[in-house]
Amino acid sequence: MPVKTLDLDKMGEKEGNKYEKIVVISKRARQIAAQEKLELDEKLKYFEGFEDEDEFTFNEEQEQISKSFEKLPHATQRAVHEMMEGKTTYRYPDSDI
Repeated sequence: MPVKTLDLDKMGEKEGNKYEKIVVISKRARQIAAQEKLELDEKLKYFEGFEDEDEFTFNEEQEQISKSFEKLPHATQRAVHEMMEGKTTYRYPDSDI
């Protein structure tokens, strides 16, 4: 997979610190990865209660589900894409302390 450099100054709508953008992207990537994991676990949970009668068929179905999730773009790529399209928003917590 080739490495592609990004121009952080042109990324996203907000002007600001490029390091903040990197932090936002990394947090969004973690959110995407966690959501994917929950979806995968939910789909694979279906196969937990069955006996070993048709184990081969179930293994094939589980493998197909896993492969479909592996084909998805990496969470970091999706987070960068969201930031570049301006779909990612972030804000600072209220500093009323």
